[in-house]
Amino acid sequence: MATALSRGFGHSGYALEAYEGERLTGALPLLAVESRLFGRFLVSLPYLNWAGVLAENVASVRALVDEAIALADERGVRYLELRQELAIEHPSLTPLKTEKVQMRAPLPGTEEGAWKMIRSSVRSQIRKGDKQGFRIEFGGDELLDDFYSVFSVNMRDLGTPVYGKRLFSELLSIGPSRAELCVVYQGPLAIACAMLFHINGVTQAPSASALRSHRATAVNTWMYWRMMARAVEKGMSTFDFGRSTMEGPTYDFKRKWGAEPQPAPWCYYVREGNPDEMRPEGGRYSAAIRTWQRLPVWLTRLVGPPIVRGIP
Repeated sequence: MATALSRGFGHSGYALEAYEGERLTGALPLLAVESRLFGRFLVSLPYLNWAGVLAENVASVRALVDEAIALADERGVRYLELRQELAIEHPSLTPLKTEKVQMRAPLPGTEEGAWKMIRSSVRSQIRKGDKQGFRIEFGGDELLDDFYSVFSVNMRDLGTPVYGKRLFSELLSIGPSRAELCVVYQGPLAIACAMLFHINGVTQAPSASALRSHRATAVNTWMYWRMMARAVEKGMSTFDFGRSTMEGPTYDFKRKWGAEPQPAPWCYYVREGNPDEMRPEGGRYSAAIRTWQRLPVWLTRLVGPPIVRGIP
């Protein structure tokens, strides 16, 4: 995954490892996110909600974080960001950012069991979608153009620079059993889409979009149900809905699907500035967002990828 992200963004990658004798006891993938606009960062890993240190013991964790900090100093980055699932204690790391949680739903072994675990209000929206004549396809590069046609429009409407098409093509290269696209059609028109990963028993969809013009059809809810059913079909044990702020709107949406909050502590070694400066929350980028929403989609596809590749 780290290699695909490195190729997709065009960033240098580092694979730090810890050993006890000749036995591997830990690993930490990192990408050096760099741009003239925002500066330099060291991240594990951009685009994903969780990555960070994976190690057998505290000594290996400490060794990997020490090495990452040394690399951050060597490269002169603004900060090191570790997107952890479990908190790390290290004297050089700043207090954890814990305002967001990872929302995950345990999956039963059957589609019928998954149907029973979601709330009746969600099931009602899925039934509404069933009446719209939707068609869903799962696949790879053959769906990329249709996927990107929806995704780029939705990102423009949100006021967010869009990832380049190359990123998704590289992510698909990790293999069809682990990565795939899904696209929902109404007639010949692609109206919703998602990027799916099925890895280590967990399905996640870090990118999912639906055209605003078709949201009254309940296509977004219908697509999420089909993705959950897909995860069950592939034998996954968990559906990861991504991060949410506790008690926020997306938190409530995900709870209706049976998702429960789990820790998502992101850890930082800060050399310059404040990590919050790079986040859209708080209104800092409100004017830029409004301007972006008025741009033609073709222009956002051209200038968006060079911008967003530099945002950790």
